[in-house]
Amino acid sequence: QVQLVESGGGLVQAGGSLRLSCAASGRTVVTGWFRQAPGKEREFVAAIITPGSNTNLQDSVKGRFTVSRDNAKNTVYLQMNSLKPEDTGVYYCAATLRPWVGASSRPGDYGYWGQGTQVTVSS
Repeated sequence: QVQLVESGGGLVQAGGSLRLSCAASGRTVVTGWFRQAPGKEREFVAAIITPGSNTNLQDSVKGRFTVSRDNAKNTVYLQMNSLKPEDTGVYYCAATLRPWVGASSRPGDYGYWGQGTQVTVSS
């Protein structure tokens, strides 16, 4: 069983930055970030694989967001720059121990989920 705890959310003005952290209680193979805005479905944001640190990013965040990990700390980070109001939502960290899913964008490929952290971007 892996427990995930997100942190780093908050309120920021458009154009600002936030860094989200996802601390895992143990080793994970693939860690993903998803977000859900009010009234909308949960959507994929980014994912990273260990080993190798291959990443996958949703097209709308490429060039603005980066995903990285610190293996010694079992922590994955989502650096979010040039934030837009449409980035507002609850951000969830997810993980799987199954390497064959790759840096998946499908929520169903992840078996472990955090409780979420709110990100609000004001215009």
